[in-house]
Amino acid sequence: MSSYTLSEIIIYPVKSLAGISLPSWQVTKTGFQYDRKWMLIDDQGQFLSQRRLPKMALIKTDLTDEQLILSAPSQPDLVLDLVPMDGKNITSTIWRNQCEARHISEEADYWFSCFLEIDCRLVYLPDEVIRPVDANYAQATDQVAFADGFPFLLISENSLLALNQAMQLNLPMRRFRPNLVIAACPSYAEDSWREIRIGDIDFRLPKPCSRCAVPTIDPDTAQTGKEPLTTLNRLRKWQNKVYFGQNAIHNQSGTLTVGDSVQILRTGKNQPPL
Repeated sequence: MSSYTLSEIIIYPVKSLAGISLPSWQVTKTGFQYDRKWMLIDDQGQFLSQRRLPKMALIKTDLTDEQLILSAPSQPDLVLDLVPMDGKNITSTIWRNQCEARHISEEADYWFSCFLEIDCRLVYLPDEVIRPVDANYAQATDQVAFADGFPFLLISENSLLALNQAMQLNLPMRRFRPNLVIAACPSYAEDSWREIRIGDIDFRLPKPCSRCAVPTIDPDTAQTGKEPLTTLNRLRKWQNKVYFGQNAIHNQSGTLTVGDSVQILRTGKNQPPL
């Protein structure tokens, strides 16, 4: 029996904006409640992220019982309903997936367009719209909101510690945008996990997370650098991609709380095989 624990829960209500660290949170059919339920798209319906607009890192998010609150430097706060009821449907594209999303408002579009200096629209994924997880890695009933491909990203504290030691830096975990942070396990132990249980919820870990340039963006300044990709290219490269963290899919709904125990139910060969 492992003595590993869940040490942090983070959600990202709007795709690619700043996240919120929470002590306890509900898990729904698509992942954490409100996690990446909103997304910015350009005038072609393509999703926007920090890959294209690093300045998105500077937009903070907050939740109340009824509202989503967005704040950005030199902008008044934008306050939105947690469950938008109005708005026309817009076909939105995430990588190779298309789904129907609900437009929020022209006010929200103007707020984001002013700050990001690009024409964009804010959309929401209604509960009735089903976006399946890639069938190559998932069961037919698995769903995800506007995350890139999977409901959860999991990283252990000691994996980041090992990476920071290799870089001789102290990059924060939020650079890597996980939902689940695990404490007390060996560095990169998650590479071998296939099935785990956190609290009362079981997870499958079907695929390691390949990393893009987003972790090179300083979330406090939106400035980009060379790390951690330089060191990941040296230590964590496989088949021309670099990997850090594991994607995860949940088997049940329920509630997770910081401090929950983490049990390793099944392991396999390291993924990536490093």
